[in-house]
Amino acid sequence: MKQGIHPESYRFVIFKDMSNGVSFLSRSTAPTKETAQWEDGNEYPLIKLEISNTSHPFYTGKNVLVDTAGRIDKFNKRYAKKA
Repeated sequence: MKQGIHPESYRFVIFKDMSNGVSFLSRSTAPTKETAQWEDGNEYPLIKLEISNTSHPFYTGKNVLVDTAGRIDKFNKRYAKKA
């Protein structure tokens, strides 16, 4: 393994899945300005996630289709076969 290419400033960070509200504590070097209180009473930096293993269809086994702003309808109209 190459020396000196990995960061050494790992710290505990709370990752919060915003789609279902599940949080977990892990180590990271990702920068953030927000903080939150964890179950142990300590305050840690907070990183908000759009999706995690608790909400991703691959891990949950549920196929969830999120249609924001009618993207699927726009796609179907644009590429529909003209009769």
